[in-house]
Amino acid sequence: MSENSAAPGTPPATAPGPQPEPIRFFGTTWVDHDGGYGLRRVGVAAGSLAAAVAACFVLRFAYEGLEIAEVGGFVGVLVIAMFSICSAIAFRKTWEGFGARPADPSREDALRGLKSIGFIGSLLAYFIRSLTEAPGEKLRRTEYEKARAQFEKRRSTRTGNPAARKASGRKRPKRG
Repeated sequence: MSENSAAPGTPPATAPGPQPEPIRFFGTTWVDHDGGYGLRRVGVAAGSLAAAVAACFVLRFAYEGLEIAEVGGFVGVLVIAMFSICSAIAFRKTWEGFGARPADPSREDALRGLKSIGFIGSLLAYFIRSLTEAPGEKLRRTEYEKARAQFEKRRSTRTGNPAARKASGRKRPKRG
């Protein structure tokens, strides 16, 4: 197997130090913006916008089904309010997830149902973020650069022979 058989954007297996965390749809192409990174961003933006538009049509058909069933205006208002509020919360939580890791992962798991109801908000957050960067790239880049700096610092402090770093005022006796 040749060295070039790895997927684009994946670091070599023998690279020392921390490895970048892959991002969905981007892998590790976000590190050097190679491997079709620009095309992937365009594809993700177009795909998330198209999915949000399609979801709006599906919700419209569902609302029309409620009108055909003649369930009443109150139920229609509740459905619209539910999807609007859930979409706003899902947008906010998705957007926050691009900038920071969740402080309480169990709370994020509890919000999974709410975020799935407000999936249009999550899709719109993904679309808007992909216009400027890969969603989550800034967070992962910050973490990766911090890990690389710590690795280099640890590595540079351990180089050399520790016995040679004795006090400069004392000389060791020569062996004869």
